[in-house]
Amino acid sequence: MTPDDVAYLLTDPAQTHLAALADTPITDHNHLQLASQLRRTVPAAHAHLLLETVLLRQKATKKFGRAAQMYFDRAGLEMSSAAPLSNHRAQRYAPFTHVTDLCCGLGGDAIGLTAWAHVTGVDVDPGRIALANANVRVYQRGQQFDTITADITTLAPIATDAIFFDPARRTAQGKRIYTLHRYSPPITLLDQWKPITPHWGIKISPGVDYGELPADATVEFISYNGELREAVLWYGDLRDTAARTATLLPSGATLDSNAPHTLRQPAPPAAYLYEPDAAIIRAHLVQHLATQLDAHQIDPTIAYLSSDSAIDTLFATRHTLLAHFPFQLKRLRSYLREQNVGTVTIKKRGSPLDVNQLNKQLRLKGDQHRTLFLTRILGEPAVLVAP
Repeated sequence: MTPDDVAYLLTDPAQTHLAALADTPITDHNHLQLASQLRRTVPAAHAHLLLETVLLRQKATKKFGRAAQMYFDRAGLEMSSAAPLSNHRAQRYAPFTHVTDLCCGLGGDAIGLTAWAHVTGVDVDPGRIALANANVRVYQRGQQFDTITADITTLAPIATDAIFFDPARRTAQGKRIYTLHRYSPPITLLDQWKPITPHWGIKISPGVDYGELPADATVEFISYNGELREAVLWYGDLRDTAARTATLLPSGATLDSNAPHTLRQPAPPAAYLYEPDAAIIRAHLVQHLATQLDAHQIDPTIAYLSSDSAIDTLFATRHTLLAHFPFQLKRLRSYLREQNVGTVTIKKRGSPLDVNQLNKQLRLKGDQHRTLFLTRILGEPAVLVAP
């Protein structure tokens, strides 16, 4: 996407075409036909731009509330955070007047940040800068946003109150990068800017190696609807007093490593099984949650918790246990037949079994449903059964 491409999409004729196509799902079956129709009135390059914009808007509805009015390129959309995550992060910047958004991309994070401060977006790609300006204006925050087209590895540090930095975490071939030292631009860039601006947030992979986490930052692991989505390093006044924080969206519930916790010995399952949220597990807060729930792990290497108490919590899903026993296919099949079970949902943690293959091997018949947990109990393969 070039600045000229974005400029065309903002023209009245392009807007007319986009409006006419807005309610048409773009599929492999109709793409060629729609392109042929558009090429009767616009050049082929513009036809491609229009169809690509409509297609990406349809994909972006999962991330942005105003996706139908925004502008994207494929890689930029792939890298963008969903709006609820960006908005959550942006709230930390409320005390600051001016924030610099390094590697601003197509402006997804700038949209959230401009709700709290004036934002300067910096990106090496002039096309992305054009997209960012257009998208921030969709949210009527253009006066809160200015941009610089520059390579931040050679850009002299600029005066600003705080910084948000979103380095690339994929190779040119699209492979995910998990080590901080291979991000592009490298996070060592912080060393040049820190003397001027110590207040930073750096978006990183939630699969980061714990050995790489810096001692002077808080790492926040963020899940959305139970799925681990992001991690952020917070420095300066943006950091918490805790080393690790788990945040669950959309509720906003948080648990951190300063929470009271005692080491509890693993024990067999009790009446209830608790399945901790992914952010709790990744932030190494399972024992902290166990203390809250008066629960214990059923295996020292497995994140499932169990207790005789039915406690409501946002940090885990609670299941009532109907049975548990050592895993044997014959025994499991017999149990499910006795219970008239015809369908199962199979979850596994710490089990090498193939879920699809097991489902076929069970040869189920019946009108009842059960949830099966394939896991370990005190080191031994086991199955737990819940409604």
